[in-house]
Amino acid sequence: MKPPAFHYHTPDTIEQVVSLLTSLKNNRLLAGGQSLMPMLNMRYALPDHIIDLNRVDGLSYILFTESELRIGAMTRQRDIEFSKEIESRCPIITEAIRLVGHRQTRNRGTIGGSLCHLDPSAELVTLCSVLDATISVVGPSGRREIPFTEFPSGYMTSALQPEECLIGISIPLGPHTHGYGFVEFARRHGDFAIVSAAALLELDPSSTIKRAAIALGGVGYAPLRVAEIESGIIGMKATPELWAQAAKACDKIDALDDVHASSAYRRRLAVTMARRALQAAGARALVALEKH
Repeated sequence: MKPPAFHYHTPDTIEQVVSLLTSLKNNRLLAGGQSLMPMLNMRYALPDHIIDLNRVDGLSYILFTESELRIGAMTRQRDIEFSKEIESRCPIITEAIRLVGHRQTRNRGTIGGSLCHLDPSAELVTLCSVLDATISVVGPSGRREIPFTEFPSGYMTSALQPEECLIGISIPLGPHTHGYGFVEFARRHGDFAIVSAAALLELDPSSTIKRAAIALGGVGYAPLRVAEIESGIIGMKATPELWAQAAKACDKIDALDDVHASSAYRRRLAVTMARRALQAAGARALVALEKH
């Protein structure tokens, strides 16, 4: 199929982008195009104006401070995948992004485009949840920061205002002794996950859990932080038995029921994926603890 007719705009600055967003009705932003172009071809999206972000300066970067990672909205997923510094300082991102689509889509796909599309099964969306990311957006009123917990406002719907554009994200960096795990179950490699799980664990010198974060993707309209697991394992010794017991909390979640999987099946998968993510994070945290 062919896309509907539209007017095509190529701004050079973020100021021009905001001006176009403000003045043009029924517009869509084009980043990597890996979601938007199929939607146009299948007539799921019928915009009158396409605003292409690919020539806008200053939206593609990977920057580290002592305590934070900052990534520009137009940074290609491939650049994130092959960043040695990301692999060293925030390796859960590297592990997860290799599950995003295929090499060809990661060559063009951007982190900002994935987050704005906000598919609840998308790996980058689940990552931002478990990593407590902050989303930076700009609009006619200037720049504002949105904690990722407040970014999803509905199914595939973000808290962005119509005149706003996502320009970057920031992620707090954990200590070198933390452990991580990202796993998913999909029908085949490259498909969106039916259920995914991301886990971060920080241990004290006695192998007791001092901080935990776990998020599930694909189970609801947005990634789900499993607070019952996070609070329940703080102060506990990191053991394989603990992961299996803690993961049982996922059997109580209110999961999606659709053509891909029933709610009961998703809950069962969530238990398994959570256990595997916690196992991986726990094992890596213990290894990191020994090295330091």
